[in-house]
Amino acid sequence: MNSLDNIDGHAYRGTMSRRQFLHTGLLTAAAVCIPGKILASVRDRDPEKKLLFYNAFTHEHLETVYWIDGLYVPEELSKINHLFRDHRTGKVKVINTDLLDLLYHVQKKLESKKPFHIMSGYRTPRSNALLRKRNKQVSRNSLHMYGKAVDLNLPGYRLKDVRRAAMSFRRGGVGYYPRHKFVHIDVGDVRYWWGS
Repeated sequence: MNSLDNIDGHAYRGTMSRRQFLHTGLLTAAAVCIPGKILASVRDRDPEKKLLFYNAFTHEHLETVYWIDGLYVPEELSKINHLFRDHRTGKVKVINTDLLDLLYHVQKKLESKKPFHIMSGYRTPRSNALLRKRNKQVSRNSLHMYGKAVDLNLPGYRLKDVRRAAMSFRRGGVGYYPRHKFVHIDVGDVRYWWGS
């Protein structure tokens, strides 16, 4: 069969044709463009994901295993949603699991066993508008209103280290607010800024 190998009933030459080369190149390019969520699921080899939180306004603590063997745990997600609620109104919103997974990876990268201190999780449109009146840097269409953003710090870790860890994953926006002692992390477009 003239230097053809028979694999799974298909004949292949020892060298790659131009068509095969282009096909392989396109597949490689597509793999590079796969969204972070899919790549994260490939990387997530841990049997469970655990997060620790402290709400700086309500003084509530939460230690939760929110993901076990590839599945999110609904009861634990409900606890997270409650802890991230708008502390001004008490309104609860579903917190995006991509955000939780990003926080998990930040925590793991920093090798932290301490709780994230939540300064702002979910915000109702009304709360967001109130904050915007006080500070024009607050986005009119903030991702906090969609459960896709959090402002936090991690006691025992420098803010700039938390910022660097979040930026290293390139899975959303990271704002640095050293004067107010928090880092903003979201799962929107990848972008970085320094706030006042």
